[in-house]
This record gives sequence, C-alpha cells and structure tokens, in this order.
Amino acid sequence: MLRRITCAFALAILPATPVLADACAGHYESSGVPLVTGITYKTWMVFPSINSNVAFDKVSQAVLAEGFVDVNVEKKLGTLTAQQETSGSGRPQTLRVVVRKNGKGSRVDAVFIVQPGQVAPGVGKNLCRIVNAVGE
Repeated sequence: MLRRITCAFALAILPATPVLADACAGHYESSGVPLVTGITYKTWMVFPSINSNVAFDKVSQAVLAEGFVDVNVEKKLGTLTAQQETSGSGRPQTLRVVVRKNGKGSRVDAVFIVQPGQVAPGVGKNLCRIVNAVGE
C-alpha cells in the first residue's frame, strides 16, 4: 500500500516542471515586424503559492545569471529593468520584469524589447527561463 502511494506521488510530481514551462510558453506573444519596427516579446505566469518578495528575489537572480547589465531594481514596486547588447550594434535591448502580489501568491510579467533593425532568436525560451526561475 505504501509503495503504491509513493509511486502515485512520484508520478504526480514528475510532470510538474514541463507544465510550468508549457504555461509560460502558452502566454508568450510578440508584436512588431522583424528588422522593420521594434519588436516586443512578452510572457507571464502566476505562482499561486510563492510570496511576491521571494518571487522577486528569484527573478532578480535569474536575470543576473542570464548576463544582463545595467540592472535597475525597485523592490518596493516589484520592478526590474535591465539591458543587454548582443547584436554588436551598440544599441541595447531592454528587459522589464514586474512581480506583483496575486492572491496568496505572485504574478510575474516579463517584456523584452528589441529596437528596429534587430532580431532576437530564442527570446521565448529565454524569457520563460527567467520567469520559471520563480518556481524552482
């Protein structure tokens, strides 16, 4: 009996991480015309059992781990802004993350803005990596 309960519990836990990734990818969207206008990429997720202060700290660490610079943190407001220049043009791309209280948990919104004439492949995966850091 105990073995069945343990197996059932293990099977219930295993798919939890892909579900989080799918939820983030399901909220991912972009607007703009590549190389013609600026492009805005965004996603969001709700973490029902994670306090907004804890969520903000985890997002901040994830942004720093991704190599962003000029990180501006306003913890009281739950906002983080950072820059990244990967195109070689000297024109940075901007990341904005907002963490706010949502019931007993928190909601994390992430926006990545690319200037006209620039492209940013793989943004959805990278944004989700930052947002999903809250649940890890």
